[in-house]
Amino acid sequence: MNFDLTVIWALIIVVAVFIYVVLDGFDLGLGILFRRFPVGRDRDTAMNSIAPVWDGNETWLVLGGGGLLAAFPLAYALIFSALYAPITAMLLALVFRGVAFEFRWRDPAHRGFWDLAFSGGSLVAALSQGVVLGALLQGIAVQDRAYAGGWWDWLTPFTLITGVSVAIAYALLGATWLVMKAEGRLQQQARAMAWWLGGATLAAIVVVSVATPFLSADYFEKWMRWPGMLAVAPVPVLVALASIAFVRSLKAGHEVAPFLLTLGIFLLCFVGLGISVFPYVVPGAVTIWAAATERSSQVFMLWGTALVLPMILGYTAWSYWVFRGKVSAEGYHA
Repeated sequence: MNFDLTVIWALIIVVAVFIYVVLDGFDLGLGILFRRFPVGRDRDTAMNSIAPVWDGNETWLVLGGGGLLAAFPLAYALIFSALYAPITAMLLALVFRGVAFEFRWRDPAHRGFWDLAFSGGSLVAALSQGVVLGALLQGIAVQDRAYAGGWWDWLTPFTLITGVSVAIAYALLGATWLVMKAEGRLQQQARAMAWWLGGATLAAIVVVSVATPFLSADYFEKWMRWPGMLAVAPVPVLVALASIAFVRSLKAGHEVAPFLLTLGIFLLCFVGLGISVFPYVVPGAVTIWAAATERSSQVFMLWGTALVLPMILGYTAWSYWVFRGKVSAEGYHA
């Protein structure tokens, strides 16, 4: 059992997925809200706020998926076999959304259609990601290291709840992003959206958190029974404190704090999910060690990741630094 290397690779993939969720989450969220903004300068300003970074954000999805394939090939095979439909829907929605993003500027005669495509693609991608999350949490049927379930096993009331919950949470990220990046009427509209989306996100967190322990005995043992619940108790407490701070920041008229606090809530939820599923990569069926590739492959890939990952982090940080500040319909300004 290559404990150290396997755990390191699990952490790398988890970090990549989390960075993707928070970075692509706000531009998917902005897309979900896009058609609620007035046609013209407000929509152009909202689009310009993500134009320099949206495609780079998806680099982290490639890193997470590629890392899963390389480091945990068994898990990759099982997950993609079980969740082929929602994953395919997500990828097609991201492609369609990217096409719409470019064509709305280059085909102004049909801008209304491309705006609808951009918003619809963002919503489908967010819903699909939430469904994938819910399907993983509820478990995948595995027999003899192969997927043993049916085509529609992923579609349950729980996965629909997680799908809607992720879409709502992404929309909150998008609203707080615009609070930070926009000015005037658009910022005021985004701030008003952040109020009700914040409440909806908190309600979604509560619903999913209450339902998850009843999906399996292992979840229930960790979250609902002593002494396991003592170890995880800080997570809901910190989520509550962050939510209170979020409300206060909106009341005080802060611009940056609501976005950062929303990211903090996402991080705490991610930690809670990690606590629930560890040490499984396919919950209840395959541990990270059972799914891991051989040690020599992990070592080889780790050297490559050590070279590439700092470059990706550096590029991402630099792009956000260059395009810091407020944005208008014409572009960025300090």
